[in-house]
Amino acid sequence: MNDTHPPTTAAAAAAEAAERLIAEYRALPPDSDRKREIITELDANAQALPFLVSVVADPREYDLARVEGATVLRLWPPADPALRHRAGRALLTALRDPAEDLVRQYAAMSLAPYTADPAVTAALDAIARADEDPLVRDSARFSIEEAARLHLTGAGGR
Repeated sequence: MNDTHPPTTAAAAAAEAAERLIAEYRALPPDSDRKREIITELDANAQALPFLVSVVADPREYDLARVEGATVLRLWPPADPALRHRAGRALLTALRDPAEDLVRQYAAMSLAPYTADPAVTAALDAIARADEDPLVRDSARFSIEEAARLHLTGAGGR
């Protein structure tokens, strides 16, 4: 068999899947629950991380998509230092969104892998002590504890 197409690598397949899902996401109405499903489908797809960072940081995005995006960024923090920094800052932006308590809660809960950034550490400390929302406070405390665990095991965090 003479195949003129080179075999698709796993990275190329992941990139194609990410491009297809991101295009579908962008074509959907602003409050479509399919957006949340797409974020879930992009879980663990490193090619999609820059897109997920932009979704989390954008207060105009669908809140449940931002929640799912924050969760993905907690579970799969970017390996690239610059993108990791941007992801941490995107989560901080979401954390400061006064209109979205659920987004704030998940952003706070997702910051543990980003505590190498002093701004993240300072924000978590302040929120864990004094945020008016008890669920956001508890989520910040969770991240502080998780960051310490990640640091002790050498798995990331500080």
